[in-house]
Amino acid sequence: MLRFAFYGRVSTEDQQDPDASRNWQLARARALTERHGEVVTEFFDVGQSRSIPWKRRPRAAELLQHLRNPERGFDAVVIGEPQRAFYGNQYGLTFPVFAHYGVQLWVPEVGGAIDPESEAHDLVMSVFGGMSKGERSRIKIRIRAAMSAQTQVEGRFLGGRPPYGYRIADAGPHPNPAKAADGRRLHRLEPDPVSAPIVARIFTEYLAGREMFSIAEALTRDGVASPSAHDPERNRHRSGAAWSKGAVRVILANPRYTGRQVWNKQRKDEVLIDVDDVGLGHETKMRWNTPDKWVWSAEQVHEALVDTDTFERAQHV
Repeated sequence: MLRFAFYGRVSTEDQQDPDASRNWQLARARALTERHGEVVTEFFDVGQSRSIPWKRRPRAAELLQHLRNPERGFDAVVIGEPQRAFYGNQYGLTFPVFAHYGVQLWVPEVGGAIDPESEAHDLVMSVFGGMSKGERSRIKIRIRAAMSAQTQVEGRFLGGRPPYGYRIADAGPHPNPAKAADGRRLHRLEPDPVSAPIVARIFTEYLAGREMFSIAEALTRDGVASPSAHDPERNRHRSGAAWSKGAVRVILANPRYTGRQVWNKQRKDEVLIDVDDVGLGHETKMRWNTPDKWVWSAEQVHEALVDTDTFERAQHV
């Protein structure tokens, strides 16, 4: 009887339940191996994107290290679903290690162990790697399209920290019945009664010809809490001692003070970690989009702190 190690993976990006995902992947693996042996150990990655290579997934990397040990305690590795284990060309970069150390790799899609000499098995696994990459791309496209529509059509607040002068308010139950049943709610921005008048004061004084540094000095002198002092829990890295010229400039340049909801100021780009070692995969970096790439809502999402004309005049900073 063979001793199997089970490998599985779940990403929490789309709110998957790690326990439920592990259970069904393990059940599928056991259904394949129950007549040939038993699963004696598990390697299950939680919160790891499928695009991350095995060497950079904690549990997958641990499994690869165990392959080198003749006293590893298992004879074969079984995977419940290859799309969750392999992405793109990861199978081609990983399976040779299994073959080198004489450890079988079992997957339900080939009905048992992968034959290193079988072109059909190699083709099947390559296809599933491509399907995994395509599925991830489709998910990204759907999510971005949905968020863009929610911003443009519904003026919905899509998350993040509210800017100084605003607070997050409840906007009713989530339109998705399943999410509403779980207690999920929609949110919107509304003026904060404490800090909103300060924003209005900044715009008024700037339009009256006062310089930003002078405005900052006056706010500090009058004992007005700076943005970091107003909300110290989310600004622990700042002293909050005084208003700065930069803080005033950021407020004057923020389009949300005209009642506009803006989305897509930043994007996630995947860049190679090492161009000389593509097998290391990519890392995600945040990049700023240019204003022409931003998505603006067409409707007012709250009572504007200042009117649009006032904001546009204030842009000549």
